[in-house]
Amino acid sequence: MGLKNNLHNLKQKYKGTKMAPAFNAIHTFLYLPDETTHNGTHIKAADDLKRTMNTVIMAMVPCLLFGMFNAGYQHNLQVGEIQAVTSGFFSPEFWTLDNFMIGFWKIIPLVIVSYGVGLAIEFIFAVIKGHEVEEGYLVTGMLVPLIVPVDIPLWMLAVAVIFGVVIGKEVFGGTGMNILNPALTIRAFLFFAYPTWMSGDKVWVEGAVERTKEIAAGANLDAISGETILGTLAQGKEMTHSVADMFLGFIPGSVGETSTLLIILGGLFLVFSKIGSWRIMLSSCVGALVMGLIFNGVVSSGWITETSKFYGLMSTEFWHHLLIGGFAFGTVFMATDPVTASQTTKGKWIYGFLVGFISIMIRVFNPAYPEGVMLAILLMNVFAPTIDHYVVQGNVKKRMKRLKAKVA
Repeated sequence: MGLKNNLHNLKQKYKGTKMAPAFNAIHTFLYLPDETTHNGTHIKAADDLKRTMNTVIMAMVPCLLFGMFNAGYQHNLQVGEIQAVTSGFFSPEFWTLDNFMIGFWKIIPLVIVSYGVGLAIEFIFAVIKGHEVEEGYLVTGMLVPLIVPVDIPLWMLAVAVIFGVVIGKEVFGGTGMNILNPALTIRAFLFFAYPTWMSGDKVWVEGAVERTKEIAAGANLDAISGETILGTLAQGKEMTHSVADMFLGFIPGSVGETSTLLIILGGLFLVFSKIGSWRIMLSSCVGALVMGLIFNGVVSSGWITETSKFYGLMSTEFWHHLLIGGFAFGTVFMATDPVTASQTTKGKWIYGFLVGFISIMIRVFNPAYPEGVMLAILLMNVFAPTIDHYVVQGNVKKRMKRLKAKVA
């Protein structure tokens, strides 16, 4: 009660000043708001923006915890401390404290920097503009550590978060006004500004970058190579991981994107809590499967030979595309963003289908950057209002025709 009373006193002391939004935000984050509506309301509901954001974060927590275990597991696997797991989720080689602690000490700093820098920017803009601090960054702050390599330098992440929050959200007016997903804006900035830290076979395994530098300096060490499945296929090499590895998540990749199983469970949680759109998720998967089938058909027809640079990913089983890379994570947690996605029912089907279709197209035709879901979602964020516009106009025309028919 002491902390709550102190915050309440600070709110009253700085009421009407530029610092008021900062103290209001801290009080609202920790406790229920002081102001509640007592009469005259048309709709009474228990949900609000903060609860919605917290629900999405809870859906991502399993991916975060698994990412910590997997980060340590991939490190120990590459340095020869352990052998590859053979019994999936029940493997004692995977669920060890050593694996978890290695991942914990690498990933927790990413979470701290993401939230610390992002919320600091939110507070600064709230104070400058004189409006309340918005909770929109609560989800973005959790998304960012899950979609970056485990070894990304913290200063790079901080710079990218500043860019993503300012350019991707605040310049459009803040939460609910942005046209681009802030988390994907941050990842796009990292990829184009620091490409060597976002691709290749070294950035996905903890310690691989440092060991590579030591080897280059003449140290007698074994190299660590933790290339992702997409990187392997893009180079025309054979995939060494099983379908079970891809589905369960025992593969190198971004922190929270490897376990398709946990992503599906998170998606179901969002669907049943009526936060995530199952239409976008389903149509995105359908779009990806259609594009994958088209590429498989092209390979079967003989138009593409094994010497082609596109052969590796084109010849991949069409349904494997749903399990590898960040497709599942992007579809569940970012394509369904209610602010940047289509709002109409028919628009969601179109939007989701194009996200999946374009994701696989970019993945195959851009071997230098085989992960296409980020660019596909950002592209469709831009076109989502246009899709909704034509859906609404189509409905208006249908109603006008029915009205004219009745009048006639």
